[in-house]
Amino acid sequence: MSLPVENSARPSRGSLVEGVDAAIDSALADKRLVGTVVLIARDGEPVYRRAAGLADRENKVAMREDAIFRLASITKPIVAIAAMRLVEQGRLGLDDPITKWLPDFRPRLPDGTEAVIRIRHLLTHTSGLGYTFAEEQDGPYHRAGVSDGLETPGLSLADNLKRLASAPLLFPPGESWRYSLAMDVLGGIIEKETGGNLDSAVAELVMKPLGLSDTAFSVRDRSRLAAAYMNGVSEPQRMGDEALVPILDGTIRFAPDRIFDPASYHSGGAGMAGTASDVLAILETVRNGGAPLLSADTVKTMMADHAGGHMQALQAGVGFGYGWSVVTDPIAAQAPFSAGTIKWGGVYGHSWFVDPEKRLSVAALTNTALEGMWGQFTVDLAKAVYAAI
Repeated sequence: MSLPVENSARPSRGSLVEGVDAAIDSALADKRLVGTVVLIARDGEPVYRRAAGLADRENKVAMREDAIFRLASITKPIVAIAAMRLVEQGRLGLDDPITKWLPDFRPRLPDGTEAVIRIRHLLTHTSGLGYTFAEEQDGPYHRAGVSDGLETPGLSLADNLKRLASAPLLFPPGESWRYSLAMDVLGGIIEKETGGNLDSAVAELVMKPLGLSDTAFSVRDRSRLAAAYMNGVSEPQRMGDEALVPILDGTIRFAPDRIFDPASYHSGGAGMAGTASDVLAILETVRNGGAPLLSADTVKTMMADHAGGHMQALQAGVGFGYGWSVVTDPIAAQAPFSAGTIKWGGVYGHSWFVDPEKRLSVAALTNTALEGMWGQFTVDLAKAVYAAI
C-alpha cells in the first residue's frame, strides 16, 4: 500500500485524529520535536496522515509528507526482509555459518575460543556482537575504532568488519541477546551473495517489487531531506558535522552527512534514508502476510519471538523476531499494544509498530533524536491511537 502525497489532506475530525493531533501539537509546542510525519493505516486504508512542524527550522522549511529522513535502525527490518527473500530463494540458510560468505570474520570469545555465528543469530541479535555506543569509553569496540554505521564517513565495510572481528564476543552465539552491529554483518553477507552493493540488493529484493523509489542508501532528492536535530535543554539542537547524543549508559556518535559520502559503507543496521509513506508501505506488506515479497509462513517466523526470554532484563513482556521486537505480554510490558505486535524505531528520531490483531500499522518519523524514538511523544502517540480504536 502506498499513500499519495497531499500535504493539505487531513481526515475528517474524530477521536483518532483529535488524539494524534494533540500528541503531535503538544510535542511541537513544548519544543520536544522540530518536525514529524505520522501515517496510520487500519484494515489497509489510511485513517490518519499529517506532516507537522519544520523540516529545517533554521531555514523555515515546513515539514512535508514526502520528506526524506535519515532512517537509522528503520534500515534493519528492510534489510531483514531482503535477507529472508534470499532465504526463500535458497541462497541463504538460517543455520548457515556466516563464514560461508565472510571467511575472515571470526570474532572469538574472551577466552580465545572461536564461536560459530549463524545467519539466524544475526537476524535476532543473539550473535554475541554489540554496539560501540553501548559499551564503556575504553571498551574493546572503542579501542578497535568500530563504527556503529552512523558516523565515520568514508569507512569501508571490509575495514569495519575487520575492526569488529578483532573485539571479543560478548557471549556465545545463541545464549543471550544484545542489540548489535549484526545487521551490518548481514548486509555484508547479502553483498557477497548478490555480487553487488547492499543498496542494489535491497532495491531489487524489496523496493522495486513494491514500487517504491524514495528509500535507499543514498538521498534521492536533497531538497526533501529533513535536517537532523537532537534533544536540547530548551529546544532541540541542530546536529553539526558530528554530534554526540547520550543514550542509556553510553553515547551515540552521529555524522549526518555520512550518507552523502559514496565511500561510506552501506550500513545494514542504520544506513538508509527514506519517506514515511515508503516505511508504511513496507509495514503494511508485512501485516498483510508478505506478498509480493515473502510467504505468509516466512512472515509468521519473522514475527515470532526468537530471543528466548533474553530480552526480559531490558524490557519485560517483549521479545525479538527477525528485524524487530515482538510484544509477548502487553501487561508485563505495560503497553497498550496487542500481543504479537511488532515494533522498533530509529535513533534519528523514529518509531513504528504493526498490530496484527487490530489490523493496524503506524509510522511516525521525526527529525529529532531521541524524543522521536522513545520520548514522551511516542507514549502519547500510542495512547492516542489505542484510545480511539
